[in-house]
Amino acid sequence: MRKALILAIGLFVIGSSSAQAAGSADPRIGVTLDYTFASKYMWHGFNLYGSKTASQPSVDLDFWQTGFGAMIWHSRANDSGFRNFEENDYIVYYGNSLFSDTPLAIDYNFSWLYYDYYDNPSRDVDLQELIMGFTFPNLLPGGVTASYSTGLLWPTRSSVPGLKNIGGWVHVFGLSRDVAVGEQVFSLMTDLTYNDGYAGGAVDHDWSHATFGVSTSFTLWKNFTFTPALYQQKSMDDSVNTNDDLWTTLSLAYRF
Repeated sequence: MRKALILAIGLFVIGSSSAQAAGSADPRIGVTLDYTFASKYMWHGFNLYGSKTASQPSVDLDFWQTGFGAMIWHSRANDSGFRNFEENDYIVYYGNSLFSDTPLAIDYNFSWLYYDYYDNPSRDVDLQELIMGFTFPNLLPGGVTASYSTGLLWPTRSSVPGLKNIGGWVHVFGLSRDVAVGEQVFSLMTDLTYNDGYAGGAVDHDWSHATFGVSTSFTLWKNFTFTPALYQQKSMDDSVNTNDDLWTTLSLAYRF
């Protein structure tokens, strides 16, 4: 965990220096508070809490609109029996764009995550993940956005026998499009995941699942936003998930 804090502090300093060098137009750190209720906790195709619902609050810090940010995200089941699976995720990230206003425009984001399962001996079960995500807003016609992301997972302590083979890669190919119905905008998405040994030695190297979803947002009052979403997962590999899953998320966010 000490390395995680050092990295977070390092990125904070870099972000601060970038803001000062660029003469940032917004001297404030943007803060977004979010509470999400999830009818299921789905993670890279895995159903972590079964049929139990989850509470997932978070705090997201935007460092002076430099592209650097940090987040603390929490998840717990709204029922007993999952105490050892309660987690705090510590995330630092950087995002920016290339070739804006051209057909080859790219929005990219690099994230590092530390999964802290705090009810267990910390270093024995904690995980880390590096995610690289790319979206291509102008590549396809009809307002369709293409995306690709890849993630690398590894245990914090490689000497723990039970976690020896839990690391691996995952590749996600996605499409999304916004559709306006009157003044309300609905975001449609679908993605297809290739699991390259991600999250366990017993996981097949194969196409694991596809996801379909729709979401929309409502401004309730000033900076309060309510976002309901509905998702359907089609599972294709039993080593990740033996069932298809339907779930919803309800998110209430406040930005200041």
